[in-house]
Amino acid sequence: MQQSLAVFGATGTIGDNTLDLVDRHDGRFRVSVLTAHDNIAKLATLADKYHPDLVVVSNAAMADETRAALSDYSGEVAFGASGLAAAAAYPADIAVMAIVGFAALTPTLALIEAGRHIALANKECLVAAGGLIMQRAAQCKARILPVDSEHNAIFQLLDGRNTAALERVVLTASGGPFLDFDAHALAAVTPDMAKKHPNWQMGAKISVDSATMMNKGLELIEAHHLFALPPAQLDVLVHPQSIVHGLVYFADGAVLAHKANADMRIPLSYCLAYPERLPLNPAPLDLVQLGRLDFLAPDRKRFRCLALAEAAMRAGGLMPTILNGANEVAVAAFLDGHIGFTDIADYVEAAMESADRHGQTLLADDFEAALAQIIACDFQTRENTGHLIAEKRAK
Repeated sequence: MQQSLAVFGATGTIGDNTLDLVDRHDGRFRVSVLTAHDNIAKLATLADKYHPDLVVVSNAAMADETRAALSDYSGEVAFGASGLAAAAAYPADIAVMAIVGFAALTPTLALIEAGRHIALANKECLVAAGGLIMQRAAQCKARILPVDSEHNAIFQLLDGRNTAALERVVLTASGGPFLDFDAHALAAVTPDMAKKHPNWQMGAKISVDSATMMNKGLELIEAHHLFALPPAQLDVLVHPQSIVHGLVYFADGAVLAHKANADMRIPLSYCLAYPERLPLNPAPLDLVQLGRLDFLAPDRKRFRCLALAEAAMRAGGLMPTILNGANEVAVAAFLDGHIGFTDIADYVEAAMESADRHGQTLLADDFEAALAQIIACDFQTRENTGHLIAEKRAK
């Protein structure tokens, strides 16, 4: 039976891979909703190809430009937060959430409230509000399947297994493009260098997060919520080949590993068709040709963002929200050329230390109060970090 599909963040890398799967399985999916932030030209091309019922541009300032670009489109067009709310309310069978950053929180919660099947490719909303999201998903019987290759790997390894004897879960990290850089070389990294990941095709923000290893720290917090595991049972290994995406250790000494080539269509297809497996015919994984698989302990002194994320995970409460907000602001400033690569960790650490000094890490028990607290904390963290960056640039 044909399934309707809503793609949030349709013009990004995850959107590209999702729509490639739609094309490969003609008739299996119907694209009903497409959203984008400001890539109007690409969105118009997609609307012309897939004829969705609803197109949403979250940047409301681009309304006139959007209407002009979609002059031949006969469906509904909506903008801003109300447009994203309409997209979340649309009765699609599957929603792919690929909006980048904290901006995904509100539409993700709306999808959860509607009891949707969600293929979640955003990590920041789980980092900032993972406990609330998973609690609400259980209450609303919404199914969240992780698109991130590492979490998808762990989900597959644990699916249907008795986890009583689970000892620990390990996420792998490629190490990014600067794995062998010393501190001096890291300080000289430019945005163009940081955006070139050796194994994956990703957007600018996530590429920088991978280069600082913040991405892996965020993924640990994500796994903590997705799989209800304590921080002590979560760890990271650097695996430059990006073939093994996750490992599960059991008390009897057995270790299960998920292996696949670095291709986002593999976890995406699993999320879209679950519990089925769609035929994909990707490049075969040839272990003989590969020859070797390397694993290294992460260097938390050179890549401090990983250690900061682990500290935020252990602290809990609002600290992951603070970590995420400060990181988003710092990464944006780095990409704009306003701060250096290694400054990102400095600003994140400053935000966390400030919050700790002022006791701003407790999270309310009530859902609505906690959500309001998280949103306010995120806003204040961004304001404070932005001011701190501006002050240091002015000196």
